[in-house]
Amino acid sequence: MHDGIDEAGAPAAAMEMPRYVSHKKVWALEIAKINGHTVSFAEKGYASIALHDDMFSRYIPVPGDFYIVYADGYKSFSPRKAFLEGYTREGDAMGQAR
Repeated sequence: MHDGIDEAGAPAAAMEMPRYVSHKKVWALEIAKINGHTVSFAEKGYASIALHDDMFSRYIPVPGDFYIVYADGYKSFSPRKAFLEGYTREGDAMGQAR
């Protein structure tokens, strides 16, 4: 994959970008509902949380996407397909998110 544009905004050579494999551990919850900037989760036992506007400037999640917290405390959203292709829930022998 390449974006086709160089730093100056000119067309870049058609060369594939280096590819990386993720090996990090994250905490994540599937999003059930979004009401303004308040997110509710599909998994029982987790309270809804109100998130800062900045979270939604990068990506606007939809139900089924994931809310992620990284080891350094960084928080983000991930589209469902990308998350499920990149992560396996710990302790899940089948390799599927619940």
